[in-house]
Amino acid sequence: MGLLDGRVAVVTGAGSGIGRAAAEALAKEGAAVFATDIDPEGLEVTASNIAAAGGKVETKQQDVTDEALWDTVMEETEAKLGRPSILVNNAGIAIGGAIPDFSLEDWKTQMSVNVDSVFLGTRAAIRRMQEGGGSIINISSVAGLRGAPGLSAYCTSKGAVRLFTKAAAVECGRAGWPIRVNSVHPGIIDTPIWQKSITRLGEGMPILPDVPVGANALDADTLGAQASPMGRPGRPDEVADLIVYLASDKSSYINGQELVVDGAMTAGG
Repeated sequence: MGLLDGRVAVVTGAGSGIGRAAAEALAKEGAAVFATDIDPEGLEVTASNIAAAGGKVETKQQDVTDEALWDTVMEETEAKLGRPSILVNNAGIAIGGAIPDFSLEDWKTQMSVNVDSVFLGTRAAIRRMQEGGGSIINISSVAGLRGAPGLSAYCTSKGAVRLFTKAAAVECGRAGWPIRVNSVHPGIIDTPIWQKSITRLGEGMPILPDVPVGANALDADTLGAQASPMGRPGRPDEVADLIVYLASDKSSYINGQELVVDGAMTAGG
């Protein structure tokens, strides 16, 4: 018996990193997973991993900023797997750059992918979970808890996810809908986002306030060793384990909370 037997989960950004780890972990605990990503090749790997482990999975290429596509995703999930009771809003990007040089276009892109998509996904999930209940898990970041030079847009977007999550949790509770909404705030996790997304930070600006400027500033191992008291970056599966917990009845009274997974990175002064 798994913690999530009989549940149906939608996971965005499931083609790599935390999203893939979450999809695989949810499936391992018995959930049927509808995995989406803008990257079809990455999705194929995730689906193969889940299927090989005996899990149930369906996939769909999704641009999470496309409003109409969210209805399609939820409709296909219900038709193929059943009513979704878990949503992991994981898809996101990080665009770095100094504020004086940052373009409005990049700012809007950052907000669209990281904030608009969380709103669209949460709205679509709430519409389908009002009677049967569910758990919505929004992936934020430690950057949503404190500022970082060169990441003003990213910090803003992740801070918005944090407070939107709290507002959604209160709204669902006051409305009497049995839906919990929580945010997860990873620190430095060894995922492709460090190599592929944060590409515009110059050597003259540190990526985090407690990481010195250097040629290896975008390397997850270096960042983890310098920023975390544990001396290493986190692993995607360490975040996925928390996601499984929040999706399960083990966390039935945890709602509207921000849960940090950062190896004590934000615990010090």
